[in-house]
Amino acid sequence: MRTRAKHPDPTSRRSRILQLEQAARPLDPDAAERNSLMRAAHAYAQHFLDKLPETPAYNHDKSGALELRDLAAGPGPRPVDQLIERIDESVVRPGLKPSHAGHLAYIPGGGIYASSLADYLAAVTNEYAGVRFAGPGAVEMEDLILDWMAKLVGFPETADGNLASGGSVASLIAVVAAREAAGLRARDFHRAVVYASPHIHQCLHKALRVAGLGESVRRDVAVDEGRRLCPESLSEAIAADRARGLRPWLVLASAGTADTGALDPLATIADIARREGLWYHVDAAYGGFFAMLPEFRPVLSGMERADSIVLDPHKGMFLPYGTGAVLVRNRDALQDAHAYYAAYMQDTVEAEAGGRSPAAVSPELTKHFRGLRVWLPLLLHGEEPFRACLREKVELAKYFHREAGKLGFEVGPEPDLTVVTFRWVPESGGANAFNQALVEETHRDGRVFMSSTTVEGEFMLRMAALAFRTHLDTIDLALEVLRQALARLGVHPGPLRSAVAAGGRGR
Repeated sequence: MRTRAKHPDPTSRRSRILQLEQAARPLDPDAAERNSLMRAAHAYAQHFLDKLPETPAYNHDKSGALELRDLAAGPGPRPVDQLIERIDESVVRPGLKPSHAGHLAYIPGGGIYASSLADYLAAVTNEYAGVRFAGPGAVEMEDLILDWMAKLVGFPETADGNLASGGSVASLIAVVAAREAAGLRARDFHRAVVYASPHIHQCLHKALRVAGLGESVRRDVAVDEGRRLCPESLSEAIAADRARGLRPWLVLASAGTADTGALDPLATIADIARREGLWYHVDAAYGGFFAMLPEFRPVLSGMERADSIVLDPHKGMFLPYGTGAVLVRNRDALQDAHAYYAAYMQDTVEAEAGGRSPAAVSPELTKHFRGLRVWLPLLLHGEEPFRACLREKVELAKYFHREAGKLGFEVGPEPDLTVVTFRWVPESGGANAFNQALVEETHRDGRVFMSSTTVEGEFMLRMAALAFRTHLDTIDLALEVLRQALARLGVHPGPLRSAVAAGGRGR
């Protein structure tokens, strides 16, 4: 005989639900509590920005990061002031300060203030930017931004794109679109050939592997004295591979390499790619936004003929990290590679008639409303301050290149964009070991942060001017830091005639 299951008393269930509701209430603070939290966060942000010029760009001591473990998540709440103090001591102070004027390493990111306000509003409203049906305004804003970028690089109206988390995911989106457009299948991968200079960004090699193309053939194409890809070598490599029975498929070009800032001859490479039937991808994560400057359009000519292009607004537009963009000339190629629809999302299908959703053109389904961090500063400030900031960084790089040479450094090619490579050649001993010691000496100093790279076996220092707070006084300080570091290593170059050497520090 089956026994009937006992059902809980509806009254007791309602009571339990109300108890849980009350226990969850702290997650939705009232106006007074919100104001208290905002005051604490705003006070810290103001203090951080006010003191930023006086703090080092790099803190060699990273032990504070481990102290985060002393405040692990647990059952009890903690006061916001205590948590902000831990953020400051364990997250902000150790290592590099990417928001600092002295961030002269890698390709600096931005973090302009207007974007932080946009991120706050995006998080508070929690707009869903993945599907047009649910977030029509958020998606439309992203479309407007992508249209602006497409026009900037010269792409046709047939183009489509996506605002991604950065150049790495944007590159993956482009590689997958290229793979599907070429009809490549697993049985073809070992014959598919990819062409690029040795200085192509590592995220593209990673994208190929993540896209399942780890077995594809990679060809390092020779570069010229300016470390730009040689078109003649590219043509020869393609012909040789066809003769071997391989399948030339993809050519990768750089509009600004991370190593040296070199601009590949984009128009000539476009001619070759078109003639040979290759998908042409331009990595313009660093250099693409220099197209905002009319004087750079001739050297960037050819990127408008790419099949896909990647730009990083968190570089050339000085936005916070986590802002990349991919554009694909043929919107069908992008959507065919990424679109997928599930039954539980069937309500959105009819709405797609008004335009595709970002979820259909990238791996992301849940998508942060990152379009607001681009849109708000562009409309708040207009384009001119962005152009002025880019021009300033170009001039700073040329200035550093000249002054470092005067100081006695062996400098690399005059910068195409805003990266300068240089090294000190000692009178005795190995140059590579000396320059490694030199860059480490500057890191211990910490007032500015420069990085290094290896070019054709030579250990080189790098100065990359792209942080929006980097100005002339920063570059003068960097030169003085180098001079003092050389002195500590027993080398005594000539004096600097700069504001810093004269006792001025500026901002």
